[in-house]
Amino acid sequence: MGSSTAYGRIAMEVGADGVALITIINPPVNSLSFDVMRSMKDSYEEALRRDDVKAIVITGAKGNFAGGFDVSAIGGCQEGTRETEQRPGYLAVDVITDIFEAARKPSVAAIDGLTIGGGLEIAMACHARISTPTAQLGLPELTLGIIPGLGGTQRLPRLVGLSKALDMMLMSELVKGDEAFTFGLVDAIVSPDELLKTARQWALDIFDSRRPWVTTLHKTDKIEPLGEARDLLKVARAQAQKQASNLKHPLICIDVIEEGIVRGPLAGLWKEAEAFQELLYSDTSKSLVHIFFAQNGTSKVPGVTDVGLVPRPVNKIAVVGGGLIGSAIATALILSNYKVILKEVDEKFLQAAIGRVRADLQSSLKKGKMSSEKFEKTISLLNGVLDYESFEDVDMVIEAVTEDVSLKQQTFADLEKYCPPHCIFASSDCTIDLNLIAADRTKSKDRIVGSHFFSPVHATPILEIAHTKQTSPQVIVDLIHVGKSMRKTPVVVGNGPGYAINRMFFPYTQAALLLVERGTDLYQIDGAITNFGMPMGPFRLADLVGLGVAIETGKQFVQNFPERTYKSMLISLLQEDKRAGETTHKGFYVYDEELNASPDSELEKYIEKSRSISGVTIDPKLMKVTEKDIVEMIFFPVVNEACRVLAEGIVINAADLDVVAVMGMGFPPYRGGIMFWADSIGSKYIYSRLEEWSKIYGEFFKPCAYLAERAAKGTPLSSPVQQAAPQL
Repeated sequence: MGSSTAYGRIAMEVGADGVALITIINPPVNSLSFDVMRSMKDSYEEALRRDDVKAIVITGAKGNFAGGFDVSAIGGCQEGTRETEQRPGYLAVDVITDIFEAARKPSVAAIDGLTIGGGLEIAMACHARISTPTAQLGLPELTLGIIPGLGGTQRLPRLVGLSKALDMMLMSELVKGDEAFTFGLVDAIVSPDELLKTARQWALDIFDSRRPWVTTLHKTDKIEPLGEARDLLKVARAQAQKQASNLKHPLICIDVIEEGIVRGPLAGLWKEAEAFQELLYSDTSKSLVHIFFAQNGTSKVPGVTDVGLVPRPVNKIAVVGGGLIGSAIATALILSNYKVILKEVDEKFLQAAIGRVRADLQSSLKKGKMSSEKFEKTISLLNGVLDYESFEDVDMVIEAVTEDVSLKQQTFADLEKYCPPHCIFASSDCTIDLNLIAADRTKSKDRIVGSHFFSPVHATPILEIAHTKQTSPQVIVDLIHVGKSMRKTPVVVGNGPGYAINRMFFPYTQAALLLVERGTDLYQIDGAITNFGMPMGPFRLADLVGLGVAIETGKQFVQNFPERTYKSMLISLLQEDKRAGETTHKGFYVYDEELNASPDSELEKYIEKSRSISGVTIDPKLMKVTEKDIVEMIFFPVVNEACRVLAEGIVINAADLDVVAVMGMGFPPYRGGIMFWADSIGSKYIYSRLEEWSKIYGEFFKPCAYLAERAAKGTPLSSPVQQAAPQL
């Protein structure tokens, strides 16, 4: 017997042993939807009616139990669906609690693969849970701006204790099946081959009273005493506010958990339902759901990923240049199980590069993130060389040499001589035009592509893939696959100075410098930007990456866009005085041995000198500027440049710019990305502010034609661009 819906189906089969096996079938990860839940309820009620059914086992098809509630269903709700049967409160209480958990026949969850969100909440309502060792369990709803809505806030603490439950929910932590067994989330661990057999027998044992019949919602043995519980909740609130002071939903989640502990689980369930419904329609959830879909859509590139191309195998990758970026790329590659050749110009540089790779791995070893066996296996994938002789069988080369055009041209000409015909030539540089690198000395222009890794390479979850008009679609497909293998989100963009991310954000620091030279306190600017939600302000960021890097990057934009760059000498003056940022313990801030930053009163003399060179005077208005004004004067120029990137076809989808802003620059995801945030403010307002500032402070703020046109028509900035040329 089976029940089908447009969004998946539920199959039920009753065995001779009297166990009804209910299977969730909704590829690829058996996500839940309101229709799937309704069908499961129908199957469950039939199993309860049938005299030949003693017990129930719930499982998922093809190696996954249930990969959470379908996010598109959440998106649909946010657009206005508010029917009673499509409210989590109805599902959590009327269906899961009153039908599944309160059934007069025992149920057991047979867990494998993804068991997250609503999937885990269903499993926790069963009377026992059997899992494979590698299953992944968790309640990651907070990443979407909501809280668990099918009873998870009440059942998880009762199974694993309050401390562990808070960690899992507030940190969206996933745990493996074998770990889940150690703290009581699952009752037994078995191999995938034994999973259903064991779950069926376990269900029958409960039916025959050979095992206890446990109703999760009414367990109390794992809940800490009330005083201790309140202390844990107090600490959790303080940590949540410290980590993201702008976010309300983590605090609401803690309130809901506390309600269940203080007033009982049913009171907790109803508070959970009310809170979920409120959060579902919040701006935060809409923003985070948008980013979720945008992130999943970056690897869909018209004319590239939709023409039937399959990624070719990439087994061996060479990295040319073992500096800070090159060695970090090599580390990330061997951690992703790629064989890597690291080339340097002499033995001294080579040993320094290999030393950096080894040090990165040893850091993971000391922190317990890597075993000694894993360390040895990983480092064995790296081979250091001084020439190109061993490049005859590499599938891809990543060039990471010094930012010098002639050196890069020579490097690519050499690679063409030594590498096989299928080898991909990727440049990690994002400031020099790919066409200039290819120029006349390289014939294989279809193999050249940009692979922009962000620093720190191991921690930044994005790979910007840039192509010229000659780049082969196959090369892009191959590099997308490599990026995903490295657990990075690939974003495909067109060629041009700074590609998309650095191009879009080059006005970010320049706007901050303009404000400082005209009287705004430098540390107030960084404070306003961090309060907005960025990990750090523009000046603290400049210190982190190094003022030398900031100068070199800035030169590219001054050369390419001279009419709209703000030219300040402040960074150069600091650099000349050996204040290069964190590396010298002095930059815009001063740093102690642990690199904790403190304001520096000496900075004022550098600002005054820079102001004198630039020939600008202090504007009294900018000395008393509000945080709102600071945020707008720094981010509206970024929006303006993002509009140019869209208009020029460097990026086709505005959502891609949202993803790169969030993942590449730390733009707060709960604001939905740079273009989503801009549309929430409105193109007319952004245009009017930029136009006003351009009359006072010059061309730097001048709105571009794209923004002006959208503002005149009242059209969202993220609406599709009709006139943009296709990427390939």
